[in-house]
Amino acid sequence: MTDTDRKIIAICGPTAVGKTRFAIEAALALGGEIISCDSMQLYQYMDIGSAKPTAEEQSKVRHYLVDQIDPRESFSVARYQKLAKAAVEEVFVHGRIPIIAGGTGLYLNSLLYDMDFSAPPENDGFRDAMYALAEEQGPAVVYDRLRAADPAAADRIHPNNLKKVIRALEAAEAGNRVKDFAADPVPTKDYSPVLVGLSRDRQELYDRINRRVDVLMEQGLEQEVRGLLRMGLTGSDISMKGIGYKELIGYIQGEYDREEAVRLIKRNTRHLAKRQMTWFRRYRDMKWFNISEYESEERCIRAMNEWLREQIKS
Repeated sequence: MTDTDRKIIAICGPTAVGKTRFAIEAALALGGEIISCDSMQLYQYMDIGSAKPTAEEQSKVRHYLVDQIDPRESFSVARYQKLAKAAVEEVFVHGRIPIIAGGTGLYLNSLLYDMDFSAPPENDGFRDAMYALAEEQGPAVVYDRLRAADPAAADRIHPNNLKKVIRALEAAEAGNRVKDFAADPVPTKDYSPVLVGLSRDRQELYDRINRRVDVLMEQGLEQEVRGLLRMGLTGSDISMKGIGYKELIGYIQGEYDREEAVRLIKRNTRHLAKRQMTWFRRYRDMKWFNISEYESEERCIRAMNEWLREQIKS
């Protein structure tokens, strides 16, 4: 496979818009395999709240990065990038098209752009000296040193987060300034991305979100959360901070009633959808399909696949 053949498709959009179905239909029509770009579907035992593709859906098309991480493990964008790039290469080896599907924008960026997550070499002596300085003269003195060495990093880090302040200062002192990806993204040369954005009219999307939350509750989301708590997970675990999980933890711990938990899940999911749309609208090369403008989802799927075929050929 030549470099010009290394095209990847990304099908993105807000939660509940229909990405799973559209990605599967694209994979079936174009000969693709799906790589999840969802920060929650990675986790095992979190099937309902993350709205994972069902076993039947996964039997139609091979999926990667679903059910891969124990929810007690820490996870990062850097680790996602490593796993996703390996998955992309595996799909290419199969002679098929990688289809990235999901709504976690930062994960998508880690594939589309040259985001360097390499950390500077650790310097125990330097760190110890900075902690000692903070203890003797106060954290503000260390923060001021970071401000002088790397103003951009200082703007991103709260002065009271001493650990991050010292780490960034260590990087700056080593000559490895903390990269500000958002300021100057560099597109990757590893692949040629074809970007699809899915949307719906706002009220239709919000209605779908509300209905989906009701369905997730009927499917046993509360029982899923209780089971995770019995496994030893708590609200402080990163995996349990996902929408649907954190709200039900509050209910289970007696902070409010079940009805309020459902209301919070719906509200927070709508807010998430709005943030996702804001994020994905920044991609200038993304081709948008407003599903609400088509007579049926099937017609929109056909239109999307026809457009994708042309992009893959070119």
